[in-house]
Amino acid sequence: MSDSVYKIIELVGTSPTSWEDAAKNAVETASQTLKDLRIAEIGKLDMKIEDGKVVAYRARVYISFKYQK
Repeated sequence: MSDSVYKIIELVGTSPTSWEDAAKNAVETASQTLKDLRIAEIGKLDMKIEDGKVVAYRARVYISFKYQK
């Protein structure tokens, strides 16, 4: 087995419906341009509020992917 190196990036996904969808949006968007995604970790959850109402859910997601030499 060869040694591997992984890079970790931080993304913020958003959704008007849930934190789960916000995190999913971040991962699915990243997968369009990054290869070999490995792990996604939720770092922080928050909400955007306008006029006293929640209008968006946001998830800060840390995603690791295999570093290609």
